[in-house]
Amino acid sequence: MKKLSVLVAVFLTLMASTVFAASSVEVQREEIDKLHDQTLTRLYAKYPDAERVLKECYAYATLSNSGVKVLLFGSAHGRGEAINNATGEKVYLHMEEISAGLGIGATEYDLIFLIANKEAWDSFIVGKTRFGASAEASASDGYVGGTIEGAEYVASGIWVYQMTKKGISLEATLNGIKIHADKKLNGGY
Repeated sequence: MKKLSVLVAVFLTLMASTVFAASSVEVQREEIDKLHDQTLTRLYAKYPDAERVLKECYAYATLSNSGVKVLLFGSAHGRGEAINNATGEKVYLHMEEISAGLGIGATEYDLIFLIANKEAWDSFIVGKTRFGASAEASASDGYVGGTIEGAEYVASGIWVYQMTKKGISLEATLNGIKIHADKKLNGGY
């Protein structure tokens, strides 16, 4: 009888933790969806043409981030989602950044990525896209014609809008940014 009671207690504990974890995943997804909508609202208010650009591009992603920089080292983290306009797929994202260089500050900011094609999408989602080293000064979109107002070209087939929500930062850094699908929120993507 004692063994049965222990087994029932263990079973109930495991079931409770599974229900809590599932609920937590749903709550996190809802929070990210809300951040995504708020980010797009701010973007469209600042750059009204961005709504058309996001609808016409192959895919796009939003990330809400916060970062801190103290003297020589800094870090940032964020979460968001990517929407593939071509396939309708939605992928929840996680971002990590480590920076080295002189600076001080703390900021909260949004990144909105425009993704031009399937190759850029595939690289972006699995975390293979490298940011910074291949950046160019222009923001020619190559498929709509002209430039994307307010966005910077950051990698092959990818542009980004960056909007600071709050905080101040003064820095000169080399960044290591990694963006990838969040396995927990995407069911092992």
